[in-house]
Amino acid sequence: MRERSVGLATVSQCPDGHGVFLDRADLGTLVEAETDWHAGSATRTAPLPRITPDMTAPPAAAKRSRAWVETLFG
Repeated sequence: MRERSVGLATVSQCPDGHGVFLDRADLGTLVEAETDWHAGSATRTAPLPRITPDMTAPPAAAKRSRAWVETLFG
Protein backbone atom coordinates (compact mmCIF):
# COMPACT_ATOMS: atom_id res chain seq x y z
CA MET A 1 0.00 0.00 0.00
CA ARG A 2 1.10 3.51 -0.77
CA GLU A 3 -0.09 6.12 1.73
CA ARG A 4 -0.48 9.76 0.90
CA SER A 5 -2.05 12.76 2.55
CA VAL A 6 -4.89 14.42 0.70
CA GLY A 7 -5.81 17.60 2.49
CA LEU A 8 -6.59 16.48 6.04
CA ALA A 9 -7.22 12.83 5.06
CA THR A 10 -4.77 9.95 4.73
CA VAL A 11 -5.49 7.68 1.77
CA SER A 12 -3.96 4.23 1.23
CA GLN A 13 -3.81 3.35 -2.46
CA CYS A 14 -2.95 -0.04 -3.95
CA PRO A 15 0.00 0.37 -6.35
CA ASP A 16 -1.58 -2.13 -8.76
CA GLY A 17 -4.77 -0.08 -9.05
CA HIS A 18 -6.99 -2.46 -7.06
CA GLY A 19 -8.46 0.10 -4.73
CA VAL A 20 -8.30 3.08 -2.46
CA PHE A 21 -8.68 2.54 1.28
CA LEU A 22 -9.36 5.08 4.01
CA ASP A 23 -10.84 5.43 7.48
CA ARG A 24 -14.47 6.44 7.95
CA ALA A 25 -13.41 9.80 9.40
CA ASP A 26 -11.17 10.41 6.38
CA LEU A 27 -14.08 9.54 4.08
CA GLY A 28 -16.17 12.17 5.86
CA THR A 29 -13.38 14.70 5.37
CA LEU A 30 -13.24 13.95 1.63
CA VAL A 31 -17.04 14.17 1.32
CA GLU A 32 -17.03 17.57 3.04
CA ALA A 33 -14.25 18.80 0.75
CA GLU A 34 -16.19 17.56 -2.30
CA THR A 35 -19.33 19.35 -1.09
CA ASP A 36 -17.38 22.58 -0.51
CA TRP A 37 -15.82 22.31 -3.97
CA HIS A 38 -19.23 22.03 -5.63
CA ALA A 39 -20.76 24.83 -3.54
CA GLY A 40 -19.08 27.48 -5.66
CA SER A 41 -20.03 25.94 -9.00
CA ALA A 42 -23.63 27.10 -9.18
CA THR A 43 -24.69 28.47 -12.51
CA ARG A 44 -24.23 32.19 -12.87
CA THR A 45 -25.77 33.96 -15.79
CA ALA A 46 -24.33 37.03 -17.38
CA PRO A 47 -25.99 39.34 -19.85
CA LEU A 48 -25.48 38.32 -23.47
CA PRO A 49 -23.09 40.58 -25.33
CA ARG A 50 -24.12 42.28 -28.54
CA ILE A 51 -22.65 40.31 -31.44
CA THR A 52 -21.03 42.42 -34.13
CA PRO A 53 -19.32 41.34 -37.39
CA ASP A 54 -15.87 42.48 -36.23
CA MET A 55 -15.87 40.26 -33.11
CA THR A 56 -13.48 37.32 -32.75
CA ALA A 57 -14.22 34.08 -30.95
CA PRO A 58 -13.11 33.92 -27.30
CA PRO A 59 -10.30 31.53 -26.36
CA ALA A 60 -11.34 27.99 -25.45
CA ALA A 61 -11.91 27.45 -21.74
CA ALA A 62 -9.61 25.10 -19.84
CA LYS A 63 -11.12 21.69 -19.12
CA ARG A 64 -12.40 21.63 -15.56
CA SER A 65 -12.59 18.47 -13.49
CA ARG A 66 -16.09 17.14 -12.87
CA ALA A 67 -15.39 16.62 -9.18
CA TRP A 68 -12.74 17.46 -6.61
CA VAL A 69 -11.94 13.77 -6.10
CA GLU A 70 -11.17 13.48 -9.82
CA THR A 71 -8.33 15.96 -9.34
CA LEU A 72 -6.72 13.55 -6.87
CA PHE A 73 -6.73 10.37 -8.92
CA GLY A 74 -7.43 11.48 -12.48
